[in-house]
Amino acid sequence: MPKAMWNDLVVAESDDIVLVEGNRYFPRSALREDLIRESDTRTVCPWKGTACYHSLEHDGRISTDAVWYYPTPAPEAEMVRDRIAFSDDVQIID
Repeated sequence: MPKAMWNDLVVAESDDIVLVEGNRYFPRSALREDLIRESDTRTVCPWKGTACYHSLEHDGRISTDAVWYYPTPAPEAEMVRDRIAFSDDVQIID
């Protein structure tokens, strides 16, 4: 089962993965809520819409904006609704 790992911690784990533009999107429900902190960062993808971010935090370590999601994706990006993806700080292990 694919796992998202950060600092030897499993951040998310699921067999339900969607691959978009080389990024693996996990179900939002697979994300460990105890490790995330909301971020004010927003970016815009021309075809997916506006992305929101969370940072990862544990034992004094922080990975800023390591998790992103599209709360209201554009119709052509509906496959990422209720899903999260990760920055390079997070390793995906199959």
